[in-house]
Amino acid sequence: MTMDRYVITGKQRLEGTIRTSGAKNASLPLMAAAILAEGTTVLQEIPHLTDITSMADVLVSLGCKVTLDHNECSIDTSALNDCIVDETLMRKMRASNLILGPMLARNGRVKISRPGGCAIGTRPMDQHIKGLQELGVTIEERHGYIEARADKMRGGEIYFDIPSVGATENLMMAAVLTEGTTLIRNAAREPEIVDLQNLLNKMGAKIRGAGTHVIRIDGVHKLTSTEHTVIPDRIEAGTHMVAAVMTGGDITVENIIPEHVSPIIAKLHQGGAEVTQNGDSVRVRHNGKFKAVDIKTLVYPGFPTDLQPQFLALLTIADGTSIVTETIFENRFQHVAELRRMGAKITIEGRTAVIHGRPNLEGAFVEATDLRAGAALFLAALAAEDGTVLERIDHIDRGYEDLERKYREIGAKLQRVVKQ
Repeated sequence: MTMDRYVITGKQRLEGTIRTSGAKNASLPLMAAAILAEGTTVLQEIPHLTDITSMADVLVSLGCKVTLDHNECSIDTSALNDCIVDETLMRKMRASNLILGPMLARNGRVKISRPGGCAIGTRPMDQHIKGLQELGVTIEERHGYIEARADKMRGGEIYFDIPSVGATENLMMAAVLTEGTTLIRNAAREPEIVDLQNLLNKMGAKIRGAGTHVIRIDGVHKLTSTEHTVIPDRIEAGTHMVAAVMTGGDITVENIIPEHVSPIIAKLHQGGAEVTQNGDSVRVRHNGKFKAVDIKTLVYPGFPTDLQPQFLALLTIADGTSIVTETIFENRFQHVAELRRMGAKITIEGRTAVIHGRPNLEGAFVEATDLRAGAALFLAALAAEDGTVLERIDHIDRGYEDLERKYREIGAKLQRVVKQ
């Protein structure tokens, strides 16, 4: 793991065009879905990120042949032979649990350790496990491992207590090769789930309803490999949009599905920014003071928890007092202590942050505690007076491709310092 840092000079007005990469949170389940198909699956627009490499390592450990070339990922599963994933690989990344469903559908058994990932709160596996049991899977949890077996899975009706993205994806993949019909009720509605449905249906699956609360899967006998282009990353796109406002800039964000970032567009409008949509690009301009706004994170199509830290950073320099309520993760205010080091005035009570906007942030030594906290501090540094040193940018590398190059091209002054 690199312990690199960014040295960022603040108060640079950002101007120009920035292109959004493919969605990390769509790419990972698509890579896992390749397990289900015979032959070689080719995925386009896969971003160069450490999480993607980690998922490739998981697939290779199972016997798959994975090639990552530029933004193309090809996965040949013909030699898949193992069903136990190494604990060190699992601990690197939470999304490695997405192989549970496809491995059960293909092999009837799999053993994984409980996954790792960002420390932003508890993300239990209970919805995944309960759903798989409905399909006839036997699950044992021992010594931190989850061992799942199914001689023959059957269709079933699954009801989620809360709409979980990972569990919805896992159950879709588990059910595609299962006899009979599976219904997933109270399913998560995120665009990444629609993208997974599109890939699986191209492979020959019969799924409908992704993007709604009820997904219906009619089991088929086999899936064949195909080619698919991943959707743009809505969280990266939203980050760039906030950057435009925080630096008093004018940025056109290309390769974007505006509908996926509609809560961001609405809140930027509300605060006084100018947002213009044009096909698959969005232009964000802002001059003067951004007005304080309140946000509350909710499951899609509400305001995304993954953009709350970045938006909170913007509100530290807004005109007035804002209230941010985090309903998804209980530990999602870890960036607040670091923003306070930069002079931000924020008080936290439980899951609510009250932000008293001030004219300026000051440069400081700060540290990323997780991926989106890192993005928030990156944005704060771009807007702050003087220089900022941002440590632990390995967190940022997990979710933002080519960040320094993209930002240098639109006028940011920053350099990456490689720690020996």
